[in-house]
Parts: sequence; structure tokens; C-alpha cells
Amino acid sequence: MENFISNLKGSFRHGNILVKLIYINVGLFILIRLLSVLLLLFNAQNIPFLFYLQLPASLESLLYRPWTIVTYMFTHYEFLHILFNMLWLYWFGALFLSAFNERQLGGLYLLGGFAGAFFFILSYNLFPYFRGMVDFSYLMGASASVMAIVFAISFYQKDRIINLFLIGRVKLIYLALFTLVIDLLAITSENAGGHIAHIGGALMGIWFASQAQAGKDLTASLNRIVDWFVNLGKRKPKMKVTYKRTETDYEYNARKHQEEEDINNILDKIKRSGYQSLSAEEKKRLFDSSKK
Repeated sequence: MENFISNLKGSFRHGNILVKLIYINVGLFILIRLLSVLLLLFNAQNIPFLFYLQLPASLESLLYRPWTIVTYMFTHYEFLHILFNMLWLYWFGALFLSAFNERQLGGLYLLGGFAGAFFFILSYNLFPYFRGMVDFSYLMGASASVMAIVFAISFYQKDRIINLFLIGRVKLIYLALFTLVIDLLAITSENAGGHIAHIGGALMGIWFASQAQAGKDLTASLNRIVDWFVNLGKRKPKMKVTYKRTETDYEYNARKHQEEEDINNILDKIKRSGYQSLSAEEKKRLFDSSKK
């Protein structure tokens, strides 16, 4: 068990950003399910901690839980929900990394999540159809972030072809557009919030691709902000200079006393026989002493 945990830590530490994103999502999912089982053992019928991770549609609730705009995109409760999200993230994340770098993948994951959150909150507070549902509607899952990555690589490499099981060869952009159509048709379904968030993530991915084709990195500013927060708690070590004496106080005092006696003897010799009587070593010691 200890080796298994060590291997997980090592693969997370040395893995790329795609591996880290999957680990974070899966790790949080396992923690949530374990806590829910524990609560049920004590007859707790609801899962109150999820409210502190899900994104509320209500602007008033969001003011009290602003961090949920980030936490929601890593939060899953149903097994199939996280399974399909992570499979899509793994497949299309790998395709994305064949054209872009890890920082852009991490940045787009966040931007896609923010775009999905924006469309979700805007729709539920703007359209009359959703207004009666605002106070008890919440959003969670990595779907919007994943859609941003899917649409980014699909629109950046529009002629790229993939092989689909039972379907065969198909252009990547057709698969992306098919999912977009499904989401548009399902924005009034039971999972309306999820489909609306998908659309927001998809549009962010298309915007990223168009900017990339123009030579611009849409994630650059966000990545600088993330770097600032990451480095905020890291203090630069102050340079500390220490002086280490290689002798004890007793040895130091004895040496200084001997040096004084030697200089006094040299001075007495000069008085008796003159400076010319000094040896080269004595002249050097007298010169060094005069500089101190």
C-alpha cells in the first residue's frame, strides 16, 4: 500500500499538466464519495459540503461562495459523469498537447470553466424560463473545461481525422459540431445548466483556436495571474553570510598574545642593531602588523 501511494505521488509530481488535472479531478471525486458514505452511516440524508464546491446560479449565493467558480470545474459526484469527462479530457488533451504546450492546456482548462460558469449564471438570471429555478440550481463538473479543449483543437486543426469505434474515420471538427448541436437542443432539459456550460466552454475553445491562428495566446494573461498566486506564498530566501572561526576563544587569545610578543621582540632588535639586522621573515611580519 505504501509503495502504491508513493507511485501515485511520483506519477503526479513528474506527470504533465494533463495527468495532474485528471489526478485532481479523480482525487476530489474519491474524497467526496468517501465523505458521503461516512455521512450516510450517521443517517445524514444530504451532502452539505457539496454546496461549498458547486457553482450556484444565484448571484446572491455566489457572493458568499465566490471560490466555487473554480472548485465546481473539479467537482463530480456521479461515477459516469467523471468517467466520461476524464476520458474526453485524456483523449482530446493528448491531441491538444500535440499542437500546444502544457501551460496553454492548463490555462484553457480554467478559461473554459470560467466561460461555462458565466453562461450558466447569465442564462439562469436572464431567461424567464430559468428564473424560478435560480435559487436551487447548481453546476459542477469539468465538462465546460473539457469542451474548451475539444473545440480548441478541433477548430485549430479542422482537417484532422480520427477513427471512431463503429463509425470509422471522421473529421475532428464534425464530432465537435455534433456535440454542440446536441447541447443546443438540450438547453431546456433536466440538465440544462450542464448543456449551457458546455456551450460556453465550446465558444471559449473556438476563440482560443482563432487567436492561436492569429499568433496570439489567449491563456497568457491568466497563466501570469496563476503564477503570481503560486509564487505569492514562496518567500525568496535572504542571503545570510556567516563567519565561522576555526579556533576556540582560548586558541585565538593565545595566538594574539604570541603575535604581540613576536612584534615586541622585533622592535627590541631594531633598537639594539637597527632595521638592517632583521631577516626577511621578520621584516614581512613587521610590515603585515603595521597594516592591521
